Amino acid sequence: MSPLVGAELARTPTQLYRYLLRCCRLLPSTAMQTHYKHAIRQSYNSHADEDDPERIQMMIQRAISDADWILNK
Repeated sequence: MSPLVGAELARTPTQLYRYLLRCCRLLPSTAMQTHYKHAIRQSYNSHADEDDPERIQMMIQRAISDADWILNK
């Protein structure tokens, strides 16, 4: 189960970025939201030069499953 409706629509890095920022709104404290927003921005910027479509899809799936795990813990 995905944390938010629309996880299956996150097919590009930009869509994933926006999806993960929306997931942050579901976190209980402002400190957690700020921490994960910062981590998402850093990860997005560090992987901006990735050009292998297979690797990009693998990272998208991993990020969605990680977001699901964080929201369920």
